[in-house]
Amino acid sequence: MMGLSAKDETLYASLTGEFPSLLSKVLLHSSHLPSLPAVALQVLEVARSPNASLSDYASAIEHDPGLTARLIAVANSVHNLRSAHPAQTSLEATQRLGLDATLATVLSFTLFPGPHAEKAALQTWQRAVIAAVVASQLAHQLCPTQAGSTFTLALLQDIGILAFLSAYPDEAELLYADHQLPHAQLTHAEHDRFGSDHTHVGAWLAAKWGLPDNMVHAIYQSHDGFFTDDMATLCLRLSGPMADAWLSPEPSTALALLLKQLAALDTIPIQAIEALFYQLSQQLELLTDILELTLPVRVDSRTLLADAQQLLYQHALALTARLDSQQQQLSALQRHNTALEERSRIDPLTQLANRAWLEEQLRERFALCNEHGRTMSVVFIDLDHFKVLNDQYGHQAGDVILERFGKTLASLIRTGDLAGRYGGEEFLIILPDETAQTAQHLAERIAQRLHEQPIIDVGQEAIYITASMGIACLSDGDFRDERELIDAADQSMYSIKRSGRRGISVYGRD
Repeated sequence: MMGLSAKDETLYASLTGEFPSLLSKVLLHSSHLPSLPAVALQVLEVARSPNASLSDYASAIEHDPGLTARLIAVANSVHNLRSAHPAQTSLEATQRLGLDATLATVLSFTLFPGPHAEKAALQTWQRAVIAAVVASQLAHQLCPTQAGSTFTLALLQDIGILAFLSAYPDEAELLYADHQLPHAQLTHAEHDRFGSDHTHVGAWLAAKWGLPDNMVHAIYQSHDGFFTDDMATLCLRLSGPMADAWLSPEPSTALALLLKQLAALDTIPIQAIEALFYQLSQQLELLTDILELTLPVRVDSRTLLADAQQLLYQHALALTARLDSQQQQLSALQRHNTALEERSRIDPLTQLANRAWLEEQLRERFALCNEHGRTMSVVFIDLDHFKVLNDQYGHQAGDVILERFGKTLASLIRTGDLAGRYGGEEFLIILPDETAQTAQHLAERIAQRLHEQPIIDVGQEAIYITASMGIACLSDGDFRDERELIDAADQSMYSIKRSGRRGISVYGRD
C-alpha cells in the first residue's frame, strides 16, 4: 500500500473496520488487487482540477514511458488519425484524443489488461465508459465546471467489482456473468455472497490508493439514489442506471422506466436527458473505438429516446385508466363503508340513533360544553303503557308504534339535534345549546302531536299514545359527567310515571 497521510490512514482504517472479518482478511492479504501506479494517481489529481489543461495531463503522463507509448499508439490509431503527421509526444497525443479519452485511456492501461480481459472485467469497463460519458454530458449541462471530475468518478464508481474479481475470482465471475441481474440488485447479491458490496469495497480501494477523501466518499455513495441537491453527485448517481439502460437487452423499456422514475422524483430536467441522448451515441462510438471496446449492441440514441418516450406515453395512458378504475372502486368502497358506518349508528326499527351512538355523542358534547362554557339539554322519553299495547294488539303493532314515534321525533327536532332509541320504548333527545325552557317547548310539541294524531289504526280503531318526559339541562346542576345528566332526566321522567304518566318534568324545577 502506498504511503498515506494521517487523514487518509484514518479513512482507510474506518472503511476496513466496516467489513466482515472474513472479507477484511481476504482483501488485506490479497496480492492481486487492482493498483494504480504513481503516474495514474498524478493524472487523477490533474483530473480533479476544473481548470486542468491538455498540457497538465501531458506533463503528468510523460514521466511514464510505457504509458506515453500507449497513449501515442492510441492517438495514431486508424480511428483517430486525422493528420498526415503522427503524434510523437504525450502532449500531441493528448491534444488529439481530448481530456476524457486521455483519462479513460490511462485508466484502461493501468487497471484493465485490454480487450482480452476476463468477461466480467470487460463488462464492468464497458459500463464504466458509458457511465462516464453520460455523467460528463449531463455535467456539461447542469454543472459545467465539474464535468471533468464527474467523468473521472463515473469511470471509477465500480472499481470495487475489480477487487471482488481479484479476491474471489470464481464466485465473482459467476455472479457478474448474470446479464439479467439489474445493477441495483447487484449490491444485495454481493452482500449475500461476500458480506459487503462493490461501492464499499471500491471506496476502500480508492482510499488504499490514496485518492482524495471527496473521491472516496463519492464512490461509496455513487449508488445512493437520486435524492440530492448537488448536481455533480446527481450526474454521477444517474450515470450508472443510464448505462444499464443502454446495455439492457430491451433498452427502450429500461430507459422508459428510468424516465418515469425521474419524472416522479422531479430531481433533474427531462430536457437534459433528451439533450444527452442526441449526442451520446457519437461520443460513445468515438471512445469505445479508442479503447478497442465492442459494445453488445450499437444503439441509435434518437430512436431509443423516441421509443422510450412512446412507451412512457402508453404507460401513462394505462396508468390513467387504472387510476380511474381504482378511483371508482375506492369511491364505491367509501360509499359502502359510509353506509356500514351509518348502519352501525342507527336503530334499524326507528331509523333514529342507537344507544351506543347516543352515548358517544353525549360524551363528546358534554366535554365540549364544559371546555367552551356552553350548555345543552336532554329529553328522556318513555312511552306510556307500551307493554299493555303490545300485549293487546301484538308485537307487530308494537313495532309499528315505535317506528311511527321515531318518525314523529325526526320531524320535530332541528338540524344539530340528535334523537335516538335508548332501549325498548325509551327515547333520548340531545339538544345542544338549548336551555331547559326551550327543551320543554320541544317536549310540549311532541305531546301535542301525540294528542292530535293517532299513532296507528288497528282495524277501525285509532290508537293514540302518550309519553312521560323528563328534562335535564347542563346549566341546572353540578353534573360530573354525561351519565349524571342522563340520570337526572331519567329521574324527572320517573317522577311523571309515579304521578300518573303523561306529562313533562324538568330536573331541579318540578
